[in-house]
Amino acid sequence: MNTPTTLTGMDTREPAYAWGQRVIAIDDLVNDGSHPERAEDALMAARGDVGEIVNIGHAQGLNEPVYLVQFADCVVGCLEIELVPAPLGLLSETDA
Repeated sequence: MNTPTTLTGMDTREPAYAWGQRVIAIDDLVNDGSHPERAEDALMAARGDVGEIVNIGHAQGLNEPVYLVQFADCVVGCLEIELVPAPLGLLSETDA
């Protein structure tokens, strides 16, 4: 199996989740200061909120995928430990 390699030569860990997949926040997600349009420590998504993965990046220092998740009113950068996959049938595909 071919695994992507970063510039440091370390194998890049493959994401567990995919674009378009629905996920659930397993804890309250608060602004760590990286979202300029929200106050620092503002609640971005509450525990149990359902979102959809809209992009996937990679945090090289952590060697972990970073997911951009669209929750109700904002996009939040999340690590895998902050998410669980939403069960099929939780929401219809036409729900926002």
